[in-house]
Amino acid sequence: MPKQEVIAKTAKKIGVDTGGTFTDIVMQTNGTLLTHKVLSTPRNPAHAVIQGVGEILRMHNTDTEQVEIVHGSTVATNALLERRGARIALVTTKGFEDILEIGRQARPNLYDFFVERPAPLVPADRRFGISERTLHTGEIQTEIELSELDALARQLATLELDAIAICFLFAYVNPQNEQIVAEHLISRLEIPVSCSHDVLPEYREYARFSTTVANAYIRPTLERHLSTLIESKQFPASFRLMLSNGGSVSARYFESAGIRTVLSGPAGGVLGAYQIAKTADYDQIITFDMGGTSTDVSLCNNGISLTTESTISGLPIKVPLIDIHTVGAGGGSIATVDTGGALRVGPESAGADPGPICYGNNGEDITVTDANLFLGRIAATQFLDGAMSLDTYKPRIHIEKFAAHLGISPLQAADGILKVANAAMERAIKVISVERGFDTRDFTLVSFGGAGGLHAAFMAENLGIETILIPPNGGLLSAHGMLFADVIKDYSQTVLWQLEKRSDENLVQALNAGFDALLTRAENEMKPEGFMPDQLKVNRSLDMRYAGQSYELNIPYGVATNASGGEIQTLVEKFHAAHAQRFGYARTDAPVEVVNLRLTTTGETDKPPIQPMPLSDADASEACVAQTPVIFENEALPTDFYRREALRPGNRIAGPAIVTEFSATTVIPPNFSAVVDAYQNLILTQK
Repeated sequence: MPKQEVIAKTAKKIGVDTGGTFTDIVMQTNGTLLTHKVLSTPRNPAHAVIQGVGEILRMHNTDTEQVEIVHGSTVATNALLERRGARIALVTTKGFEDILEIGRQARPNLYDFFVERPAPLVPADRRFGISERTLHTGEIQTEIELSELDALARQLATLELDAIAICFLFAYVNPQNEQIVAEHLISRLEIPVSCSHDVLPEYREYARFSTTVANAYIRPTLERHLSTLIESKQFPASFRLMLSNGGSVSARYFESAGIRTVLSGPAGGVLGAYQIAKTADYDQIITFDMGGTSTDVSLCNNGISLTTESTISGLPIKVPLIDIHTVGAGGGSIATVDTGGALRVGPESAGADPGPICYGNNGEDITVTDANLFLGRIAATQFLDGAMSLDTYKPRIHIEKFAAHLGISPLQAADGILKVANAAMERAIKVISVERGFDTRDFTLVSFGGAGGLHAAFMAENLGIETILIPPNGGLLSAHGMLFADVIKDYSQTVLWQLEKRSDENLVQALNAGFDALLTRAENEMKPEGFMPDQLKVNRSLDMRYAGQSYELNIPYGVATNASGGEIQTLVEKFHAAHAQRFGYARTDAPVEVVNLRLTTTGETDKPPIQPMPLSDADASEACVAQTPVIFENEALPTDFYRREALRPGNRIAGPAIVTEFSATTVIPPNFSAVVDAYQNLILTQK
């Protein structure tokens, strides 16, 4: 049965997050937040989405057309990870057909003599060069010959293609040749075409080609997924897709946005975590989202962090997205012993089918969830609020065999599995914090996801983090976070201007003119989304670097009202400071370049308010439903089990304790205590 939490009254909205193990649905209606959870259907994710949305609508007598749906999809991500996307071709400038194959010189495994690079999404026999050339100035040196284009169209027609990617040199400066070829091929072949000047109008050929090809590769698969949802009648035609940048876009306008959905589920989690934490007066947070298949972490230092550099399955994807680092450690991660006899956890996952052994679906591989259950940290009869009872016998048999193979006790084996998983997740947090010049002790850990609360306290202790915030309905926070998503669209343009080679007056004018061009495009594209120019929030920024560098930092830019040198000097000083914070030094005597202009437009949507409740001195004992032994450091300790829904703001809990709720479980170790704040968050601190 779904659970509910009282919040302020707003319009009816549904958030849907498709995960590797569960598909989560939340519905906010008539001042109430309703939740639901169904097992994912990896072979066709749409089936679980349709089932879950249909069930929550029927449970609460709601018609499809009465709700607005925001859907975070893993379809694009899985198509890339599993290489099950469309059959596509690449059309490029003649002589540059092998850019996807050549890639970069970066070698992640420097000393691996047997490393195998991922195959390009488009094999050599489907990569075609055409005689055309646009110079870096935008001048067209070689125009498209119609006869050659006709011959190309005839050849492509024989290949049974699902989509085409078009990537020409310097198309980000002048897209004319790409537009000519796209119009011709669409009219002749009637299949989707992705052009680099639409998907990523930026320099660096490999990243631009890779991102555009990936967009073409996933687009037909995503279109089929969306069509299945619409045809099911459970989804209104106006539903929105969650994007990786923390915004959303109408499904009907997603043509060039398919690649921007690759991290939409985790983005919803970060968005929801930041909104809840900020409301509770926590501005510096590290989000920790542990699901069934993977763990996603992100650092928010007084705002959500964005990046334009990401790699998925070895493919560079260069679009704006929330800066999320992912590791293959989740509740379903499988424990193994490597050839050297060392214990390993993940990245392989049992997923939803068969899932952990305790799910009773004939699973044979021990997972992190099985280890938590074995140590008594999960209430077997209260999983999903009793809707799903867990098998405790089979995990015990398998863990005993596993321990015998390692030559240790079963308790040590289970505890070791959790510690190895924790270590992997701690390393992920250090990547986004310590390695970037941030001290984890300055941040609050916001833990969510179905498995997050089981591990948060142990990780925080190891990282020196003093405070942990665990929001209500943490196992469904990614879906809940989608209800906070505004309509957001990002635009960029490469300029490559060295500041010292332009006068301040000319540079300010050029910057403002460049941003005006991007804003005009943004205003035109936001109108179909229902937002007029005066309703848009606009943010401008610049990618900047020292001359000769091959990487940039993003610096905010305010529109200059005059052409004084102070505007540019302030900009340069901001860049020096950002470089020093990120890399530990600044070259104040070196020339600085502006590489890209970036503009983000936001159309604000109605959001579910998070309302405080009065604190009380009531005893938490009324929420305690049982006391059973739980293993901590190989010792069985009497542990109170609490129902999260029965806790009230102001309640205090001393560890060891376990807090259960419909979508998640929280472990409060012996050296921790917890308090329920006014927003019903659990705040954990060390005693």
